[in-house]
Parts: sequence; structure tokens; C-alpha cells
Amino acid sequence: MFAPVRLAAQIVDLHKYYDLGTVVVKALQGVSAEFPEGDYVAIMGSSGSGKSTLLNLLGALDRPTHGKYFLGGHDVSELSDDQLSLIRNHMIGFIFQSYNLIAQYSVLENIEVPLHYRRGNPPISASDVNRCIDLAAEVGLADRLEHRPYQLSGGQQQRVAIARALVNDPEIILADEPTGNLDSATEVEIMQILDRLNREGRTIMMVTHETEIAHHAKRQIHMKDGRIDGEDVFRD
Repeated sequence: MFAPVRLAAQIVDLHKYYDLGTVVVKALQGVSAEFPEGDYVAIMGSSGSGKSTLLNLLGALDRPTHGKYFLGGHDVSELSDDQLSLIRNHMIGFIFQSYNLIAQYSVLENIEVPLHYRRGNPPISASDVNRCIDLAAEVGLADRLEHRPYQLSGGQQQRVAIARALVNDPEIILADEPTGNLDSATEVEIMQILDRLNREGRTIMMVTHETEIAHHAKRQIHMKDGRIDGEDVFRD
């Protein structure tokens, strides 16, 4: 007997419409997919294909117009905004193309940001700070803890974003064009970190338009006109 596959996330007949007054944009039209624990998937498609809308819904940053989204067994559509915020902060780490660091914060303070949004808002403890320091070292920034974002290269800023994404020990990492603003050498370094995180058991869902970056994933989902247009599986 095979053990049942545990799902990190599942979407069922997902639709997302935007009413612009004179026209309704159907960004997603009946998308269904399963994301097993430990998955490493690249979501690809041209501009307007629905890939970024899908990533926003997977990150619980937006709600579907129709359909179901199950995150860690929870039906997202049944959660209040506060419940959604808590489960998002606990289960998902976000990595953005533009890094989204706070300019006036140091590296260490930027990594600490998600800790301020934990259930019950507990104060940041000495062990929390030590974890942030360890994460900074893990991504090669042990000697940059007091630097501000403007004092860092693009690759270093993305490393801060990765450490920040990991601070609450999430099950899922969502990466939106994580190498889009980086040179090719730094691209390699960032993807090595993501590859290692997946080998350690993290589920990674990544939007990218770069074929070479997508080949780091175990599979690719191709989007077109708000639908899944195909899937490629590379390895188990």
C-alpha cells in the first residue's frame, strides 16, 4: 500500500474576475491543481496569462471570485481576514522580485518583520533574535546585520528577503520572479538557496518567465488566458 500524498495546497475550479466598470477581466477561469508537500513548481506564462493572479491567490493575498482553495487543509474561503492573516504568516514565506525590504531597517530588523505579526503578538525574544542571526548567516549575511538595504547589492537584498521568508518556519515558499532583478551570477546563487530549501522539505511555488530558472523546479505549470495550458514534469 502506498501512503496517501499529503497536500500543502489545493485549488479547485478557481475563478478570479476583476470588474473594471466597462469590462470584466477574467484573470482565472476554472483552474484546478494540487501541490503536494515538498513540491517545487514553476508557474509560467506570458503577460496576462493569469500566473501572477494565481500566485496572489495561492499566497492568500486575494480571494477567488469562485472556487475553493485549501491551504494546509483549511478552506481559505471560510476564514475571516484575521484568521487568513494568521495562517498566511504562519504557513507561507514570500519572496518578491523587488525584495520589499523596509529602507530604514537594518538587515536584522528586516528579517524580524514577520515575527511582529504572530498570533497574540508576543514580544520578540532573545531566542527569536538568535534565530534571525542564524538565518542571516545561513544566507551569507552574517557580517551585514546592521547594514541598510541601500548598502547592499541586489543579490544581498534578495538573501535578506529569503531569510525573512524563513523566519516563521513556513511550510510553503512563494517566489515571484525571485531572480528577475539579478545578474546571471547572482541568479545562480539565489537558485542554489531555493534548491537547498526544497531538498530540506519546503514546498516552493515560483512564478518565472525564465526557462533556465524554471528548470530548477520538479515541474512546470503553463498558464494561458487564465487557464492551465499544460504541465511538464522533470523529476520526482
